[in-house]
Amino acid sequence: MPRLCLLAALALRLAGAALLSPGSCTFEDSACGYQWDYAHLPWTLHGEGHYISVDTSYEGEKAVLSSPDLYSEEWSCVRLIYQIATTSDTSPDPARLNLYLRQEGESFDRLLWSAKEPSDSWLIASLDLTNSTKKYKLVLEGEMGQDKSTSIAVFEIKITSGYCIECDFEENHLCGYVNRWNPNVNWFVGGGNIRNSQSILPKDHTLNSALGHYMYVDSVYVKHFQEVAQLISPRTTAPVSGCLSFYYQLKLESSIIFTVYLRDMSGFYEEIWKTDGALNADWALAEVDFNAPYPMEVIFEVAFNSAKGGYVALDDISFSPVYCSNQTGAPFNPVNAGCNFEEDLCNFYQDHKDGPGWSRVKVKRNVYRAGDHTTGFGYYLLANTKFTSQPGYIGRLYGPTLPGNLQFCLRFYYALYGFFKMSGTLAVYIFEENHVVQEKIWSVLDSPKGVWTQAEISFKKPMPCKVVFVSWCKSFWDCGLVALDDVSLSLGSCQAADLLLPTPGECTFEKDECVFTQKKRGRGSWHRKRGPTPTSYTGPKGDHTTGVGYYMYIEASNMVYGQRAYLVSRSLRGTSGKQCLTFFYHMYGAGTGLLSVYLKKEGDDEEIPLWRRTGEQSISWLRGLIEYESDTNYQIIFEAIRGVSIRSDTAIDDILFQAGPCLEVEEIQFSSGYPDSLNEIEY
Repeated sequence: MPRLCLLAALALRLAGAALLSPGSCTFEDSACGYQWDYAHLPWTLHGEGHYISVDTSYEGEKAVLSSPDLYSEEWSCVRLIYQIATTSDTSPDPARLNLYLRQEGESFDRLLWSAKEPSDSWLIASLDLTNSTKKYKLVLEGEMGQDKSTSIAVFEIKITSGYCIECDFEENHLCGYVNRWNPNVNWFVGGGNIRNSQSILPKDHTLNSALGHYMYVDSVYVKHFQEVAQLISPRTTAPVSGCLSFYYQLKLESSIIFTVYLRDMSGFYEEIWKTDGALNADWALAEVDFNAPYPMEVIFEVAFNSAKGGYVALDDISFSPVYCSNQTGAPFNPVNAGCNFEEDLCNFYQDHKDGPGWSRVKVKRNVYRAGDHTTGFGYYLLANTKFTSQPGYIGRLYGPTLPGNLQFCLRFYYALYGFFKMSGTLAVYIFEENHVVQEKIWSVLDSPKGVWTQAEISFKKPMPCKVVFVSWCKSFWDCGLVALDDVSLSLGSCQAADLLLPTPGECTFEKDECVFTQKKRGRGSWHRKRGPTPTSYTGPKGDHTTGVGYYMYIEASNMVYGQRAYLVSRSLRGTSGKQCLTFFYHMYGAGTGLLSVYLKKEGDDEEIPLWRRTGEQSISWLRGLIEYESDTNYQIIFEAIRGVSIRSDTAIDDILFQAGPCLEVEEIQFSSGYPDSLNEIEY
């Protein structure tokens, strides 16, 4: 069994340990109200070493530790000091420590953080918690993995009001700030009893005392031109904007460059502050407007040109949600740059000089032409709809103006019909400076015909710009249909967005079956698949999430008439109040059977029917909405029944559980047969 680093815990004692805030714990004498789940592995409290741990000496998959009820209307920071010790660094299923937020009234826990890196000593994680009016619990989950000798230890949990990027450097863990090691110049802790630096200051700023602490870097060991030292903050875990302030001292004997950067998850640096180079014999206050709409680190960087450069000291980093410059107006909201076209064009528009290139249309449920992506029976945009295009026809759709110097992720869905050559039929341009500067950032190369396919594009421009969708018809004989729907814009790169933690209660089946299991697995059960189903004239051509991903379906050719397949959720936490279940279903095929959704409460044999569809419904993915209540633990069951022929493939995708009532309500929860309207298009 690997030895845990016990000395680390001793270094983490707080002077005010007896005055710990609710939810904080050093595990010295007790677990501070934290309780473990007896259905899983036990946690062991080590009072002599001041930590709590779980290891593989017991058989089991995981251990769960829950905090007492917590409440905070203020923004707060959770700091977790932990260690994962294992004998193997390359296990296919490594041990993992997860931290969840369990909010009152929600059936699913929100994953805040996860780590799997083993270490020889303790590590620190810093996580921002946004203000909320709901009670909550913090839930620690230790997953043991497949290694036969694994230990997971938690030395300290500390919850403080404020933001994780704030620090006065008075505690040993330095608020999660780390020095990027350099052979010659590094940031060190100054003050207290440290007397080994030529650049020691008589007093820190926090306590105005020789016993206080600060961070400093000096040039005494510089050996090369432009030696750089970096002090890196914890990464923000929630969007923040406002005023970043700090105190610094600078002793300048030759050139020193002191700069503050923001660095996003893709490694892009943005300079937000630089010293003017003036000598500061006393602590000077610096303030800079700070905007981190997506995860970022703050980097304090000092560059020296010689060993006689001098030093820089840093203390009392703080943050306020009010901008330093007293700027007014709400920050840019990317939601305003998206549209699902259900009501209108939102903030998109067309230039009348181009002619009516894009039309807003609606297709009623039918078995010939797919409807929109949003619901399957709503509105979307269609270019070249009247087949009156002349050679060289171009239709442009202009988006709203976007601010410069921000990283964006643009996502949208498109579908193509009737083109002989798809290349270049749809493109996305960036227009800058009153449409003078144009840059093509994306164009379609190839795509499954008639399938809503997701595209995503990351871009960043220094000047304000607009996104423009361009449909191009090269000649009359090669003019087809271009469909566009569900345009969305988010801050940050698409790659960084893909690394974000999953939405609680959401299942797209892209990686696995999520919280669902099957009553019985076999040829006649639910199958996870991508692409079209094997039987023609039934089943989807692609999934609903991206068009090229996974969904769950029943393969009717493996089943007999009336055979049932069940997809059952794990036990979900009961809550007071209404809950909303959203999902997409695909019921296309002349022999289609039934799809039903049931609620089964814990301890009750009855399965309560919530929703049902019978027979062929549409060639499109259709949205289903269910509003339900359960104050006891419960399960949701999807039941598919095979119809009269092999053209009876039924599929589901994109399941989402949400607390609170549905914003929209389906008029018909139980229907039988196919709708009256066929293949109707509204303009």
